[in-house]
Amino acid sequence: MPQLPTYTATRYVQPLREGGSLPAIVDTDTGGMFVVKFRGAGQGPRALVAELVVGLIAQRIGLPVPALALIDVPPQFGRSEPDPEIQDLLKASHGINVGLQYLDGAFNFDATAAGDLVSDDFAARLVWLDALVTNPDRTHKNANLMVWDGQPWLIDHGAALYAHHDWPRVDEARTRTPFPLIKTHLMLARAEQVQALDAELAARLDDDALTEILAAVPDELLAGPQSAGGFETADEARERYRTYLRDRLAPPRAWVAAAVDARAAELATAPRSLSARR
Repeated sequence: MPQLPTYTATRYVQPLREGGSLPAIVDTDTGGMFVVKFRGAGQGPRALVAELVVGLIAQRIGLPVPALALIDVPPQFGRSEPDPEIQDLLKASHGINVGLQYLDGAFNFDATAAGDLVSDDFAARLVWLDALVTNPDRTHKNANLMVWDGQPWLIDHGAALYAHHDWPRVDEARTRTPFPLIKTHLMLARAEQVQALDAELAARLDDDALTEILAAVPDELLAGPQSAGGFETADEARERYRTYLRDRLAPPRAWVAAAVDARAAELATAPRSLSARR
């Protein structure tokens, strides 16, 4: 897996106020426009690390994610912004941030309007991914999917990997536990193939794959007092993430069985159609 490209932010185009972290559309020197997540936002560098790690895992298992890049925010960037909240955010975000390619013309996914764009295979891979990385933000209220070029694209993984908010308490037992919030997943009912795809998807995330994914995360987001976990060195941080993901992927995967059980429970309690009740 090649290293992520790095672009320099040149123009603050528009804030995106749907979430609490104030991402924004930003133009860059040579890469075009990106939706940028800023390290100075409330979630800090951990959210950016999650964005990169989960996005790269998703790509590895065959799910579409907008092109990822590192966005350098120089000290002079955004000085003319009149909004003091945005000014403070940009001042706290000098250096490396994370961007996802801006999908011009994309719109938010709505299952009632765009459900036919989702295959059962896509749904199963997505449920498997979100159970692996403990992503709570894929619900009917907050799908974090965009429709662009005739297909859904995954966005906004900053809330995933919540174990990294308290590494000292995450032992092997906690690492391997099921993800209870998978029962709220908007694609759960469609994810009939989760168990059938499990071995294939896990095989795509062997030690070499995890090493390549974590190598793409820049040192600046991993090491130091303002980084994801307060590790002294980036290699120490990478090893902690690698151990966590490797242990979570080791069979038997209780979080896969829990997703299968949650789907069965959802189908069992789903309201029947009028024709089925007659």
